[in-house]
Amino acid sequence: MASKKVLIIGAGPAGLTAAFELLKEPNYEVVILEKDDCVGGISRTVNYQGNRIDIGGHRFFSKSDWVMDWWKKILPSQEDVDQSADQTDKIMLTRNRISRIYYLRKFFNYPVNLSLQTIKNLGLWRIFKIGLSYFKARILPIKKEKNLRDFFINRFGKELYLTFFKDYTEKVWGAPCENISPEWGAQRIKGLSVSKAIGHAIKSLALNKKRDLAQKNIETSLISRFLYPKYGPGQMWEAVADLLNQKKQVKILFHHQVVGLEYQTDKITSVRARDLVSGQEINFLFDYVLSTMPVKDLVQAMKGTVPNEVKEIARALQYRDFITVGLLAKQLKIKDQNSSLIKDNWIYIQEPDVKLGRLQIFNNWSPYMLANPAQVWLGLEYFCQENDKLWNMADEDLKKLGIEELSKIDIIETSAIVDGVVIRMPKTYPAYFGAYEHFAKIRNFTDSITNLFLIGRNGMHRYNNMDHSMLSARQAVANILNGLVDKTNIWQVNAEQEYHEQKKHE
Repeated sequence: MASKKVLIIGAGPAGLTAAFELLKEPNYEVVILEKDDCVGGISRTVNYQGNRIDIGGHRFFSKSDWVMDWWKKILPSQEDVDQSADQTDKIMLTRNRISRIYYLRKFFNYPVNLSLQTIKNLGLWRIFKIGLSYFKARILPIKKEKNLRDFFINRFGKELYLTFFKDYTEKVWGAPCENISPEWGAQRIKGLSVSKAIGHAIKSLALNKKRDLAQKNIETSLISRFLYPKYGPGQMWEAVADLLNQKKQVKILFHHQVVGLEYQTDKITSVRARDLVSGQEINFLFDYVLSTMPVKDLVQAMKGTVPNEVKEIARALQYRDFITVGLLAKQLKIKDQNSSLIKDNWIYIQEPDVKLGRLQIFNNWSPYMLANPAQVWLGLEYFCQENDKLWNMADEDLKKLGIEELSKIDIIETSAIVDGVVIRMPKTYPAYFGAYEHFAKIRNFTDSITNLFLIGRNGMHRYNNMDHSMLSARQAVANILNGLVDKTNIWQVNAEQEYHEQKKHE
């Protein structure tokens, strides 16, 4: 039987998962085209002089048993092996999730709860207004949620929305909440609400946080523990790529950018890619293509009778881009109660007088992320548009901006910084505004192409997590193996829903 040829565009979590699952079956040959020089996509780990950067912070946690087991087969958790992390590199650490909000130069728990510290930070009058507006939202909710503002107010009340959600969300997206689809909230926040946050806080106290890693009945935003590869998320995907490279049926081609797709009737007949090192263009023939490249770029690269309306909508899709400024510090100005390094994995910076959106403390993700664990390795995250003023700033100016802003909000002394690096990531967040309201027309068109499967965050234009990207890849592979051309089940993939479906059949 002749082998089926599969082309995968992109070597991030979705693309590598698809290749790994396909090659469990005989008679499949796979070529992966990756534009960059490494695997992992935005889940890569960047190594700067022995100090590793996780771009955006990636918790290895899922409600899907399949995803958790898949990860552990690649890198076992420290609870499943006899060796310690000092004795082996191929391991995932179990980490406590600690993240807080920094606002009014004070720390608030995330999600915000009604603790004595919250009352002290905000004052009784503001707490009263938050409570009053929350109960109003529960009694008289907005009937039809037209935008993200409505979504937030229905779940948290107007006062809490104005205090903790509005400014930060608009800093992230660069657009008013009134212009953002409520679908973003449904995708990212799902079932989180004030009542669930309070209930979780009470349960945590009662259980003294002694719970298994699965945390099945806890909202994903509220989990207290997660797995994390010793050397960051990229270690997982590098390990997967190493396993794939041991198989004769797969090739991973780096520095290969897709520049054209020949489309005829209901099939992609060939894909043309440019070798960014040599400049040579290569034509690939295949039976199936799985794409994780931005759907905007995918449609623009198609040659053939693509409807003009689909082209126009794709051309107008928007993204939010991302800059990480890595800063190496001797110490932080802010400390915990024992005068040692604060334990936060990341901090949401909601101060309106700085551009900084989020702060990662890589020591607390894994101490092995640092060349010298006695220092503090920070990731300052800025949200921007490709080619805007912030994006185009020189690296030295961005490092200077980061140092000035951290000093301004009393997190560091400027003299504590000893080194820094800047990393830019385009199209990190698919936007849920602008042309997105017409995205169904793109989906209908791409779904009609029988041998094309869109998977992953940018492939599906969905702001999802790693586990969702992996599950979309698994479903696409299952469709190929079963000869299914209907893509509906790929778009319906939901890690939370999979858990609930598992519960039904237990």
